[in-house]
Amino acid sequence: MSKAQVLVLTVIGSDRPGLVGAISRVVSEHGANWEASHMARLGGQFAGILQVVVPEEKADSLAKSLGELGPSGLKVTVERETSTAFEPEGQAYCLELVGSDQPNIVRDISEALASREVTVLELTSEIASAPVSGGRLFRMQASIRCPASVGRAQLRDSLEELANSLMVDLSLDD
Repeated sequence: MSKAQVLVLTVIGSDRPGLVGAISRVVSEHGANWEASHMARLGGQFAGILQVVVPEEKADSLAKSLGELGPSGLKVTVERETSTAFEPEGQAYCLELVGSDQPNIVRDISEALASREVTVLELTSEIASAPVSGGRLFRMQASIRCPASVGRAQLRDSLEELANSLMVDLSLDD
């Protein structure tokens, strides 16, 4: 039985039908398994990140074939998993934030998390129309991992202080 190689792919290209199909065909042709992905249309571009597992002897060929999608307008970057990958430890939480859109919300929250050595595992955000005012409403959800040295109450207090200064609502749940 051959060893397997984990590859993390980032993809971006002008949005059009068939992009996921093109990627999945190449992955399948090399005997790789599509394990996880997050993909979205952003600003007219199709962007995504995905993880595949491929037999080790086919990893180079898969990476080369994915690179050959470039002329079709799809840029694919391939990163190989390394044994020294960082694995965050600690308590997992879901962080949600809602408020009027303003510059630097993500920067301010991410800096507050980083200063407490909190790892962001996943982050999604969007701007929507506010129901009553019609203004721009910013929404963010993040899965985070908090080190044991930082208690939930301590993290919540510091984030709520920041949320008050940004004038946004924030929740921190298990």
